[in-house]
Amino acid sequence: MTRFSRWLVCTVAASLVGSPVLARPGGGGGGSIGGVVGGVVGGLGGTLGNTVGAVGSTVGGVLGGVRTTVGGLTGGGGLLGGLSGGGRAGLLGSGNSFGGRSGLPGGGGSGALGTLYTQRGSFGEALALDQVGGAFATGSASPSEFEDYREARMAALIAANPGVLDRDSRGAPVRKHEVVATNPDPTSLALATHAGFRVVGDEFEAGLGIRVVTLAIPGRMNVRQAMKTIRAVAPAMRVDFNHVYEPSGGALLPVAGARLAASYRPARRTRAVAAMPAPRPVTRIAMIDGGIASHPSLARASIVQQGFAGAPQATGHGTAVGSLLVGDQGPFRGAARGAELFVGDVYGGNPAAGSVTSIVRALNWAASKNPSVINISLVGPDNSALARAIAAITARGIPVVAAVGNDGPAAPPQYPASYAGVVSVTGVDSVGRALREAGAATHLDFAAPGADMVAAYPGNGYLPVRGTSFAAPLAAARLALSGSYQRLMLEARPGYGKVGRGIVCGQCRVDPKLLRK
Repeated sequence: MTRFSRWLVCTVAASLVGSPVLARPGGGGGGSIGGVVGGVVGGLGGTLGNTVGAVGSTVGGVLGGVRTTVGGLTGGGGLLGGLSGGGRAGLLGSGNSFGGRSGLPGGGGSGALGTLYTQRGSFGEALALDQVGGAFATGSASPSEFEDYREARMAALIAANPGVLDRDSRGAPVRKHEVVATNPDPTSLALATHAGFRVVGDEFEAGLGIRVVTLAIPGRMNVRQAMKTIRAVAPAMRVDFNHVYEPSGGALLPVAGARLAASYRPARRTRAVAAMPAPRPVTRIAMIDGGIASHPSLARASIVQQGFAGAPQATGHGTAVGSLLVGDQGPFRGAARGAELFVGDVYGGNPAAGSVTSIVRALNWAASKNPSVINISLVGPDNSALARAIAAITARGIPVVAAVGNDGPAAPPQYPASYAGVVSVTGVDSVGRALREAGAATHLDFAAPGADMVAAYPGNGYLPVRGTSFAAPLAAARLALSGSYQRLMLEARPGYGKVGRGIVCGQCRVDPKLLRK
C-alpha cells in the first residue's frame, strides 16, 4: 500500500471514530496521534489514541509498516507535519490538492482534509453514514489511488471498531465473531456444532424462501481461520462471512456538515425546472440504506421506515437518497414525487452495522411491500447469502437497482450491482460525462446524474452531492414510473464514457444554482 494510503488510514479512521459538533483546538491526549489529530478534532485524542493509538498496534496490524509513517505525526516535519502547526505541511500544505483549509492550524490553501474533520450530523450520526461527499478530490486521483483509498477506508473502519469487526481474506470488513450459513442441512449444522461452532441466530425469511443461520465461531479462532475450518468440516454447507456493506455515496466531495447544510435554502426567484410527472399514489418504491431524517422537502411524502440494526436512525446519506426519490420543495423535486417510500435502515446509525444478515432481513421486508423497484445504494463484496436474497427477489419480478460504487475502475466489482439481474447504475456530471471515480461492475445498465446537483440533508437545507449512490435512486424512480426495463431503455440518451445503455432521468438533476445560500 502506498504512502498516500497510510496517511488516509489515519484521516479516515479519525472521521469514522466520530467527531464533535465543531472541531476545536486543544484536543485530549492518549496515543502518539492524540495530540495532533485530537487537536483538530477536539477531544478525540483519547478515543483515537485508543483506536489508532501508537498505530503500530491496531492499524499497523492491518496494514503493516504504518508505525513509521504515522510516527511523524508528532514530529515537526512528518507526513502530516503541517497539521500540527509546526514543520513542513507535506500533503496538507498550501497549494496541494489535499491541502488543509484555513481553519486547520498550519494548513494553507484549500483541499479536502479541512472538511473531513467537521461536524456530526444534526442527529449525532457517525460521519461515515452522514457523508454525501467525501474525503478527497477526484481531479488528480489515479485509478490506483482510488483503490488505495478504498483499502485504507476499509482498514480504518475495522480499526475504529476492533470489538465487532475483522477482515476477510481480501481485507473487506466482516462481523468479527460469526459466519453465516444459507439454507443449511441438519447434517452440516451438526458437523459445524461438533467442530465448536454455535448457532446464535436462525431466521427464515418467508418472502425470499431463505433460511439464514448465524454461527458464532470458536473462541480460539479468528474469523478467517473459522471460515477455513467450517468449510473443511461441513463442505456441503453454503457458508460465508457476515460482510459489512457501506454506503456507495460519495466518498469524493467534501462534507461541511449540518451547519453548512442549513445555509442552503430554496431561492426566492427560481428558473423553471423540467417537470417530471408526479406518479400515481399506487407507485411503491423501497430503499435499503440508512434512515431518513425529517426535512421540509419530505413533509408531505409517504415514508415508512423499519430498522434492522436497532431502531431507525436518520443519516445524511439515507436522507439524500430518499429526497432524490420523493422530495418536493420549491425548485427541489424528487424523481418519484408522490410515490410511497419504504425505507429499510440496515445501520441504526452505526457504520459498523450494515451486515449481510441485516440486509437480507431488510430485503425480505421490502419485498413484502410489493414495490415497483428496490434501490440499494450500498456496496461490498460478493456474498452467498446476499446473492441468494437478490436472486429470490428478482425471481419474483421485483427489479433491484444498485449503485456501482465510487472507488474507481481499478477496484474489484462491487455487489449487489454486479449480480445478474440487478440493474447497475453509474453516475454522470452535468455534461453527461461518466464520473472518474465510478466503479466497474461486471455489467453496466444505465447512467444517471450523480454530480453537479443537490439533495436534502438532515435539518432544513440541502448539500451538493456526488457519487453513484445518488444516481441510482434517479434511475430507480424512472424504472418504477416507466414500468419496465425495455421502456427505460427507450428513454436512455447517449453520454461520454462508460454509461451503459445510456443516461436516464437526465432532467432530474437539481442544479445547485437554483438554491441560494
